[in-house]
Amino acid sequence: MSITRPRGFRAVGLAAGIKATGKDDLSLIVNDGPRDTAAAVFTSNRVQAAPVLWSRQAVSDGRARAVVLNSGGANACTGPEGFADTHRTAEHLASLLDVAAQDVLVCSTGLIGERLPMEPLLAGVTTAAGQLTAGPEADAAASRGIMTTDSVPKTAEVTTPSGVVVGGIAKGAGMLAPQLATMLVVLTTDADVDAETADAALRAATSTTFDRVDSDACMSTNDTVILLASGASGITLGLDELTEAVRTVSADLARQLVADAEGASHDVHVIVRSATTEQAALAVAREIARSNLVKAAIFGNDPNWGRIVSAAGCVPEAVAPFDVAHLSVTVNGVEVCREGGAHRDRSEVDMTPRETLIEVDLGAGEATGDIWTNDLTHDYVEENSAYSS
Repeated sequence: MSITRPRGFRAVGLAAGIKATGKDDLSLIVNDGPRDTAAAVFTSNRVQAAPVLWSRQAVSDGRARAVVLNSGGANACTGPEGFADTHRTAEHLASLLDVAAQDVLVCSTGLIGERLPMEPLLAGVTTAAGQLTAGPEADAAASRGIMTTDSVPKTAEVTTPSGVVVGGIAKGAGMLAPQLATMLVVLTTDADVDAETADAALRAATSTTFDRVDSDACMSTNDTVILLASGASGITLGLDELTEAVRTVSADLARQLVADAEGASHDVHVIVRSATTEQAALAVAREIARSNLVKAAIFGNDPNWGRIVSAAGCVPEAVAPFDVAHLSVTVNGVEVCREGGAHRDRSEVDMTPRETLIEVDLGAGEATGDIWTNDLTHDYVEENSAYSS
């Protein structure tokens, strides 16, 4: 189970006819309370889809009763008409649930620049509202309804020592770049927490999980991560405990996003140590993670550390000060570069495992930062060369 494992939630997913393929394309998640606490974080792309604009405004009061999500269309760059479609969707579900439209959050994912087919979408919402339930089947269906190029649904859950449950579903397989990724994520918890605590916990958790996923350096227009709290457990959590639980589920989902990245054959964990600050470490890690030369080398099972140090050197000194003479690189446990020059022979590195670990030591300080990415494959190019066809 996942999103309905916490008490107080129901969900559903089904095929509304938005996708021409006939696959599931609509999901609903409803918080039955007694709390209606909500928090959300969104893409920082300046081009933002209508659902992002709506949901950002709707969640600003820290409350929400439901989320409606569709795949098969992003409803981005669709102008005032697209925003009206989002508003209409929220109002429709609100009328079925007898809640205010402002308490309904909306998420969309898919092709940019085309309006959604509102007749099947609204009819699907009506049907879905009558099928809301809790349990493994509901969770699985809701996770399928938000999939686009995902090959598998993504779910996670955790129970805290105090008995509170946090669950989550996510979608995302390409355009994974901060802030957040091309993803929709809904997290649920039965903790009894206020909006301020939920918001702080969500932002702290996403900053070290979803914000550390960088598949292809492309930022989506629709990224949304929502946290809903029902209070149904009757257990009040402090900020630290809630943050840790949300972070655990978020980290699990973020790792699943990387593992399902379009066409990837390697999951790559870049860890930068001994930086002057965490932000400096992250800047270097992100530069390495975004290097097409590094990613192509990994696809070819080539531990080409020269490309790694070259990428690190692209970061301005003002952002990440370090002396090249103190820089070292380890790939899958083999230190191939020490103090700026060749060390152990690269032929000693086993690149066959799915997971590749790149460790860079800057020798400049005590801070650490890490990024997850993936390799660049023929399949990625093929998938994204015909996305709209």
